[in-house]
Amino acid sequence: MKQLKILFIILLSFNFNFAANSANMPASFADLAEKLMPSVVNISTTTTITTKSNPFPFEFPPGSPFEDMFKDYGTPQKRQTSALGSGFIIDEKGLVITNNHVIQGAEDVFVRVNGEKNLKAKVIGADPGMDLAVLQIESDQKFTPVKFGDSDTARIGDWVIAIGNPFGLGGTVTAGIISARNRSIGLSRYEDYIQTDASINQGNSGGPLFNMDGDVVGINTAILGQSGSIGIGFAIPSNSAQKVINQLIEFGETKRGWLGVRIQTVTKDIADVEKLDEPRGALVASVAENSPSDKGGIKAGDIILEFDGQKINEMSELPRIVAETEVGKKVDLKVWRNKREITKQIILGRLETSEDFSQGLVTEKPKEDEIEGLKIKVRLLTKDDIRDRNLPKNTTGLVITQIEKDSPINYLQVNNIIVEAQKKKINTIGDLDNIVKLALKGTEKSLLIAIYNNNNQRRYIGVKLN
Repeated sequence: MKQLKILFIILLSFNFNFAANSANMPASFADLAEKLMPSVVNISTTTTITTKSNPFPFEFPPGSPFEDMFKDYGTPQKRQTSALGSGFIIDEKGLVITNNHVIQGAEDVFVRVNGEKNLKAKVIGADPGMDLAVLQIESDQKFTPVKFGDSDTARIGDWVIAIGNPFGLGGTVTAGIISARNRSIGLSRYEDYIQTDASINQGNSGGPLFNMDGDVVGINTAILGQSGSIGIGFAIPSNSAQKVINQLIEFGETKRGWLGVRIQTVTKDIADVEKLDEPRGALVASVAENSPSDKGGIKAGDIILEFDGQKINEMSELPRIVAETEVGKKVDLKVWRNKREITKQIILGRLETSEDFSQGLVTEKPKEDEIEGLKIKVRLLTKDDIRDRNLPKNTTGLVITQIEKDSPINYLQVNNIIVEAQKKKINTIGDLDNIVKLALKGTEKSLLIAIYNNNNQRRYIGVKLN
């Protein structure tokens, strides 16, 4: 009897838990979908492409020099191409949000609302950086808008639905959950995607991702794989998108904050050399001349740990946070320099009006010698090197001319340029040789060097000496 009582309690507990969990699972998405469908639009674009017909009764082999020689001959032929996407209405006067790649290069943009006739739309503003665009439907009728939700409160496991125009079918609803947050997949500079397993396919681009309150928490932008949905889709979070959208509506363009630094990941080796407790922050590889960072005292080799009160855990977080900050704002930067934390104040510039590094020349005589501790051969950087590679003015350093197989930096390449070692500028071959010898005498036998790689990107490298 006692065993039956225990079994009854277990079953009752199971049924109670199941009922509690079931309460959070929608029995149907029908009411929500019906309410939201009038606010989701299908977008079609047209673009004219001009090609020239082949004037000859034969084809040149691919790559043949005659292909280029006769490419301007033939009769010009024009043809129209079309593209499809999705969007959603945020204002009763017909403001529509979509992806930039949906309308980029389009001559005509048409919007179909609620399955009715196509209405012409014009582009108010577009931002390739975050892949967003704002359209205005050219019509006097009133539309049904949706509102943005707070994407920061969206949690992994929350139910979401996507409505869009996959493969041109229009008015398609799919459901799923938020699978992950803060995803970066290498599509743009400002990535902080929401990942969902709600089916996203070609044509869903620009469409909304709704929470169960019917608020837009994401803008569907990308899928993993080109053959169709495999349960991994990506959406721009609404909180990030709104800041760009508001600027596009007000100014027709973006106004992003700008620090004027080139940054890189803080590796474990670099953190060890710098005596930082763990790999975190963003390492400043170089500082643009006359940039906000330059004027505020930021130096190459600084590690930015905090920006305007926000901790920088990963290097990729900094560009997005800076870009979302108001131009002209005075912000505090906490940086790690010389094995201690200091604070610098920076007045942010505007990214869209920033200038490149000014160019210059240095005059050093070429000379080649060996750095035994690194098992490499180097020569001095010359004015011809700087001119040919468009390096910043007053650059000094050593060009690597040979690397031994057992060198501790054998992953570098010939023609990489060493410009710093242990945060000290390299002016001569003797400078680097002495710093390496001193490091070899130490207990840790570690070295921090700064280089320009063969793509002219300035990087810091943590080196464990043999």
